This record gives sequence, structure tokens and C-alpha cells, in this order.
Amino acid sequence: MRVIGIAGWSGAGKTTLIVKLIPLLRARSLTVSTLKHAHHGFDVDTPGKDSYLHREAGASEVLVASANRWALMRELRGAKEPSLAELLRHMSPVDLVLVEGYKLDAHSKIEVHRALNAKPLLYPNDKTIAALASDAAEAAPRHLPHAHLDDVDAIADLIVRFARPLEETILHLAAAGRA
Repeated sequence: MRVIGIAGWSGAGKTTLIVKLIPLLRARSLTVSTLKHAHHGFDVDTPGKDSYLHREAGASEVLVASANRWALMRELRGAKEPSLAELLRHMSPVDLVLVEGYKLDAHSKIEVHRALNAKPLLYPNDKTIAALASDAAEAAPRHLPHAHLDDVDAIADLIVRFARPLEETILHLAAAGRA
């Protein structure tokens, strides 16, 4: 299992890019999972449904299963937010995990940058950024591998090139004090 982050400022197009990348990577015969960080409270179940009622009643975990999928929700109930390393350890084995968010963590990342956002690059302040996907070619430092934001094939190539094995990723996160 290999891991790569898709990082950037809000509004840069990370989710849109990931949604385009998943079918492309799958067409390359790779199994792909995603891990996304949310900065606020969120629900994956619908108010009034059984899973919601179970969670609201105080269940620590709620697993919902059907013939098509299953989902596990864990309520922290005041416990500390789990680290990226802890969450990665819960992932089922696949070829590639795309991590959206966690831009401050020490895993290999592709930075998504959109000129209209008028935000600075995360690179070079973040040395774990391995490549850049941007709609502004002039934004990329010459030595940093990069692709145009609309060239999803080239971005997929960068992902395959710079994704790191799970255990190496966890070691880097631990060395940075984020395991």
C-alpha cells in the first residue's frame, strides 16, 4: 500500500481533482482509497435513520452494512482526534491511498494550486511536497516536478511516482511527531 497527499488551500480544486483521478488510476489497474480530513463537525448518516439514532444515543462505533457497502463510524466523544498515521492503520489494503487535507503532516504530497485563489504556494515551506499541480505554469519552481491542473494523466503519473509505502509514510509521520 502506498500513500500520497493531495494538499492545498481551500478552493484550489483538491476534491475535483481526486474525483477525476480515481477512475483514471483505476483504469491503470490500481485499487484506490481516499482519506479526507474535515475541519468541522460532519455527518455521513441521515438524521432520523437508524445509524444516526444509534450514534446520537451514545454508541462509540456504528457499523452499517448492506449488500453494496459497509461504513464504520466512530464517535470520539471528547477523545483526541486521531493522527493521520492512526487513521492510515485502519485502512484496508489497496494499491494507493489518496489523502486529502492533512497539509501540515509529513507525508509525501502533491500540492494543488489555483492562481485565482491568490494564495501563496505551500512549497517551499513544506519540504514534503514532491510535485505541484497548478493552472499557472509560472508558479512552479523549475526544479519541482509539476503538471497543469487540467492534465490529469500527468498528475496521475506524478502520484504514482511520488507515492510512498505505508510503513515509510508512518515512519516519517512519527519522526515529525505526528504518529
